[in-house]
Amino acid sequence: MNTQLILVLLLLLVAVVLFVRNQPRMDVVALLMIVALPLTGILSVQETIAGFSDPSVVVIAALFVIGEGLVRTGIAYQLGERLMHRAGSSETRLIILLMLTVAGLGSVMSSTGVVAIFIPVVLSIAARLNISPSRLMMPLSFAGLISGMLTLVATPPNMIVHSELVRAGLTGFSFFAFAPIGLTILVLGIVYILATRHWLAS
Repeated sequence: MNTQLILVLLLLLVAVVLFVRNQPRMDVVALLMIVALPLTGILSVQETIAGFSDPSVVVIAALFVIGEGLVRTGIAYQLGERLMHRAGSSETRLIILLMLTVAGLGSVMSSTGVVAIFIPVVLSIAARLNISPSRLMMPLSFAGLISGMLTLVATPPNMIVHSELVRAGLTGFSFFAFAPIGLTILVLGIVYILATRHWLAS
């Protein structure tokens, strides 16, 4: 291994350790790594900041802003409350509506943010229905993961692959190119959760 490769691996190891410790914050760690790369001579300053002009990076950043706006205005939380009201006391209906709503929101905003929004709502509903929170938490996490398969902007890897295809002169993905597979997996996921929820969580 050459010196630059060793330095990159060391920086990666440091970043992983700091991420695990969560000190300092993740965004600070990311900025520190961006500064460290040109300082160590691995990349030039131009190469380091070139990614910020990539359309995928701009779109991903914009989606995070939109998601935060939905949280701060209370729209997402109100949607969750309305969802739980429609479900009533039926656990089956609640799981179906919960997974559909989380997957739908996660397809256009950060799935992590969506799950964070719904955690307190799900906990309160579990307490009201007198059931174990894990019986609703698992469908919540499943739907959050599956949401990344529904649209082009649902998760950063989709955007990155699309961007690289376009850069190579190939045809990129359409907005709903992932939807047929994602919707199929979502339906199968709902069926699986409903069929096995008594064994998956108690």
